[in-house]
Amino acid sequence: MDERGSSGRDGLINAARRLFAEQGVDAVSLREVARAAGHRNTNAVQYHFGDRDALVAAVVEPFEHDVGARRAALVDVLASEAVPSMRSIAGALVRPSAAMLEVPEGREHLRIVAELIIDIDRFNASTGAADNCLVEWDRLARSNMADTTLPLHRRYAAISLCFNELGRRAATRRRPDHRLFVSDLIDLVTGVLLADVSDETRHLLDERERQRVKKQLNTTEKAST
Repeated sequence: MDERGSSGRDGLINAARRLFAEQGVDAVSLREVARAAGHRNTNAVQYHFGDRDALVAAVVEPFEHDVGARRAALVDVLASEAVPSMRSIAGALVRPSAAMLEVPEGREHLRIVAELIIDIDRFNASTGAADNCLVEWDRLARSNMADTTLPLHRRYAAISLCFNELGRRAATRRRPDHRLFVSDLIDLVTGVLLADVSDETRHLLDERERQRVKKQLNTTEKAST
């Protein structure tokens, strides 16, 4: 197959995955990707994908589709339970992605996701419809968390912790057994989701709400004059 065919496209995706994982998504030029894939035409990425964002999506989405299917199955089971344990909910976040640690391409994928998750909008754009299961996981976690925690966005903190730790693990030397790491990560995510809201934090939340209401009233008064 020539450089314009499917094998040429796949070669670009594989090269991009490796370079993005090693150097960072935005640190690699599209010309570098083309050269690493063995293309004579340094504009090959633009030919096949159009731009960087489309290339990133092509690299990330297939893996996230598989991960998402596994996570969706776990979420469906937990959603059918009257009161699922928070550790089970944390496990539904961690375990599907942690399975990627077992293969080289999966470890590269996890390193990329750890970078993308910093900007959740960019991550969602890169995964397309595959991120729906993360939305469903978020809904499940929210419905089982204390109301006092909801204004603090702890579910996003749990997601960030999960993927950052998986990315860190993926970047270290290959280990034969990830069971302890995965179990401990589930414990950590569970702790984030269940953490009590301190009196200090609750006071600051109340203060922020008072300021928001005051600002809203001032705006309404100015609009009416």
